[in-house]
Amino acid sequence: MAISQAVCNTFKQELLESKHDFASGGDTFKIALYTSSATMGATTTDYSTTNETSGTGYTAAGEALTGQSVTGGSSASTAYVDFADAQWTSASFTANGALIYNTTTDGGSSTTDAVCVLAFGGDFTATSGTFTVQFPAPGTSTAILRLA
Repeated sequence: MAISQAVCNTFKQELLESKHDFASGGDTFKIALYTSSATMGATTTDYSTTNETSGTGYTAAGEALTGQSVTGGSSASTAYVDFADAQWTSASFTANGALIYNTTTDGGSSTTDAVCVLAFGGDFTATSGTFTVQFPAPGTSTAILRLA
């Protein structure tokens, strides 16, 4: 069992089918956390509760991502999406990875379409504190989700 960081294969197809809208005010995306017992990667298709993190301060299905924005344009060879960091306060749990998924049903998307899997590289634990998933700085070579 392992969590492998990847953009999900089904997401790539769904982009071409116009099932995801990352523009501000577009679709709603969530981030769910998982234990080291989870098996996720490029072939992950949907959000699942199997081996999802549990504990104080964490609710099944995760948190809604906020502050989403898309950067690109006719002179940019890479377009990317940025989100605000996700935080769980008063948290007491352990996570080994995460899944970003779309919860919006417009455009033909179901309510749990996987976007990408994040591998933390090990277990991270919060004990009566704040658990933060800090996204990298937005940029053409650093953003968490980018197309070149």
